[in-house]
Amino acid sequence: MSLTLHFHPLSSYCWKTLIALYENDTPFVPRIVNLGDPAQRYAHLALWPVGKFPVLQDDARGDIVPEATIIIDYLDSHYPGATRFIPEGDLGLKTRLRDRFFDLHLHAHMQKIIDDRLRPADVKDPHGVAEAKTKLGIAYDMIERDMADGPWAMARAFTLADCAALPPLYYANKVLPFADTHPRAFAYLQRLQARPSIARVLREAEPYLGMFPQE
Repeated sequence: MSLTLHFHPLSSYCWKTLIALYENDTPFVPRIVNLGDPAQRYAHLALWPVGKFPVLQDDARGDIVPEATIIIDYLDSHYPGATRFIPEGDLGLKTRLRDRFFDLHLHAHMQKIIDDRLRPADVKDPHGVAEAKTKLGIAYDMIERDMADGPWAMARAFTLADCAALPPLYYANKVLPFADTHPRAFAYLQRLQARPSIARVLREAEPYLGMFPQE
């Protein structure tokens, strides 16, 4: 088997990549990495010195591909399936923009709140958390508006943007619930969770969700 995914089942960006792999039934070897283990950490840093997840290793092509968006783009180019994640032309540009929106304007603020929960009490950042929640609210408003156009982020077709949307929406709903305030956005999250590729990712992550930091 040519492809190996180095990942952790709790990582939101790993979820993004796994959704794409499962969506097209792309064969790959899953390799869970425990960065707390010195040997595994050393091996992972040898692949990608930044030390982040996920990393796709393609032995057939001799490629090491980091970063979830780039991995999905790579899969679309070299291992295409029934679902094409990045459309051609202007729609492709809009899809990439929506992907960036979910990563930079939803995921980043959600992660700020979660990271603060992991900080010792004497170095917490309540101002930063309050600011992140305000920015999450703006993102929720934008998603609520955009979901009037169709069932998926790019209206009719499931794309890279939907792979990007699920992880931060899932976790953001735990730190700043939005079911009552943004019903279209919440209905979108529910549709995402019901999709078989995503349901599989969430099912496989379930044994690890107890590690999620509570407030």
